Amino acid sequence: MNFYIAGAGGVGRESYDAAIASEGHVTAFLDERLAGTTVRGLPVLAPADAPAGAGYLVGIADPHVRQRLAGLFDGSGLLPVNLIHPQSIIGPDTTLGKGCLVLGGAHISSSIRIGDHCQVQYNATVGHDTVLADRVTVYPGANVSGSVFLDEDVTVGSNAVVLQGLKVGKGTFIGAGAVVTRDLGPGLVVVGAPARPLQR
Repeated sequence: MNFYIAGAGGVGRESYDAAIASEGHVTAFLDERLAGTTVRGLPVLAPADAPAGAGYLVGIADPHVRQRLAGLFDGSGLLPVNLIHPQSIIGPDTTLGKGCLVLGGAHISSSIRIGDHCQVQYNATVGHDTVLADRVTVYPGANVSGSVFLDEDVTVGSNAVVLQGLKVGKGTFIGAGAVVTRDLGPGLVVVGAPARPLQR
């Protein structure tokens, strides 16, 4: 599998680690800011330099940036690929959309539906019958329990917990270490245990 990784920052380099472990071949990083340099021995190109028909994965944590770049690449004729570390676990009857990243140590249980351009980062867990809509990000060490619904662009911070059967609205950010004990609406930033919205 030959493809490009968009983003040469932390998640991009972790994506490259997963590619090495899975024996995938990364042609180059795509990063406007670092174009013309070399990162981890790979050339860094401008996003516009990737040829039509090539595979790509967006290795950037911010879901809004993932959405923008995926739209750019799709419109240029590139094809999103999934990258799954061989030391992750994905249970039966679980489906992944396009352009998803699953890092080492992640455990995705059975009967889960994962949308496009989602990320389940290292040592995170996702419980049975959960639905992750497009561009959901589950940070390292986070635990999403069973039968949870996370709407588009939700981020679950490092070591945060979402309890069984809850729903989290579009674009909500769950801070590191937070414990979500009730349904959350869209566009919130929540912290603490139990998780409560930050006052803006």
